[in-house]
Amino acid sequence: MRIRWISTLAMVLAGITTTVAAGGTSTNERFVLISHAADSDAWWNTVKNAIRQAGDDYGVQVDYRNPADGDLAGMARLLEQAAARNYDGVAFDIADYDVLSRPAARITAKGIPVVTINSGTTQESAKLGAIMHIGQPEYAAGKAAGERARAAGIKSFVCVNHYATNAASFQRCKGFADALGVDVRQSMIDSGVDPTVVESKAGAYLRKHPDTQAVLALGPSSAEPTLQALQKMGLAGKTYFVTFDLSPTIIADIKKGYVDFAIDQQPYLQGYMAIAVLAIAHENNLRDPAAIIARLNANPKFQERLKEYGLKPVYTRDGVSTGPSFITRDNVDVVAKYAGQYR
Repeated sequence: MRIRWISTLAMVLAGITTTVAAGGTSTNERFVLISHAADSDAWWNTVKNAIRQAGDDYGVQVDYRNPADGDLAGMARLLEQAAARNYDGVAFDIADYDVLSRPAARITAKGIPVVTINSGTTQESAKLGAIMHIGQPEYAAGKAAGERARAAGIKSFVCVNHYATNAASFQRCKGFADALGVDVRQSMIDSGVDPTVVESKAGAYLRKHPDTQAVLALGPSSAEPTLQALQKMGLAGKTYFVTFDLSPTIIADIKKGYVDFAIDQQPYLQGYMAIAVLAIAHENNLRDPAAIIARLNANPKFQERLKEYGLKPVYTRDGVSTGPSFITRDNVDVVAKYAGQYR
């Protein structure tokens, strides 16, 4: 499998490709991307923009569904509904394998192509019968970030976890903790997503543990309120601050020196590529990931999107790695233009 994958990609790079005309599929085809995110989680706006553009480029209809309150049981019901509605393809994140595996099986049992994105692992994706997984290896991303912090002299931190029920969130914290050689359980708080509560809990922890050298936030939902707490305490720019993902506020705070770096998982790729892969799989009756990626890379509209937004997917044997990349004051201007929209 690996040899065929690499061989196909080599053909792409050599220009020996099978082209797929953008917009070549029928507008009768309908796809859906289902996320675990609550309505308040603005990070997913980039994914929504991406699936809309993918729908335009491939001439298909695309729906976005999510549980308004972020409840995983609600997400499971949305997967069941997707199976009942007989979509032509379904993309979703594996926020919790145990909760989502049964409803996901109802989709694949009907022969509907599936792609997993964002949360979860390539191993879980394969067990769910997905064509591929498109996302960031979360533990590895957390560890890489922790190694950067350790190189800067950091020995202690607190992870502000705004979505503690998501296994990927824990993996981010654990990777960072392992890189520093500290106990993740002693270095993590369950902050929830309410901004006022996040600010309060982060501030309380830092007052109780004044020797904490660094803060790791897992996204804008925890980063922005925690930064507010640091500013009120006079610690902004003095406390080493790292966050996953981007937003206009995070971009601004990188420029101010309040955020040392952000870990970018290129969410646009997760949304766009999920729909593109499903459209290609359905239209051509394909399930081989290498063949699908070859056709995707042959699409000039996809290549234009990559160039315009400065995106760089990494192709692996099991799917597509969208991160991590690191955004600092040195390269922040490259992504600032599209932060919160396409980056």
